Amino acid sequence: QVQLVESGGGLVQPGGSLRLSCAASGFTLGSAAIGWFRQAPGKEREAVSCINWSDGSTYYADFVKGRFTISRDNAQGTVYLQLNSLKPEDTAVYHCAATPFMTSRQMCILHSGRYWGQGTQVTVSS
Repeated sequence: QVQLVESGGGLVQPGGSLRLSCAASGFTLGSAAIGWFRQAPGKEREAVSCINWSDGSTYYADFVKGRFTISRDNAQGTVYLQLNSLKPEDTAVYHCAATPFMTSRQMCILHSGRYWGQGTQVTVSS
């Protein structure tokens, strides 16, 4: 059974940081791309960042602008998203997704997720 379980969301002040985690299991990670997507109330879902599990190559949305970093831990089967310099407009539910046989760039550009996690809420507010 495929599972993607996110954690690490919460309430943080503007300028603060959070680290989101996505624990993946139930499928072969080696050929997959893992991505983070977010959706704010009343807005469409948008891609944040994606990573190739096999070689670690990454793709970032333009609005990230060096503030966020995606990484993976092979041993733990976990993908992380480090969020720095958070802004109120970063408030959203952040979802982890996985798609076999796809590159990170394809996944983020096409918003393609074969498997999805339940999401974790990130709220940036003073």
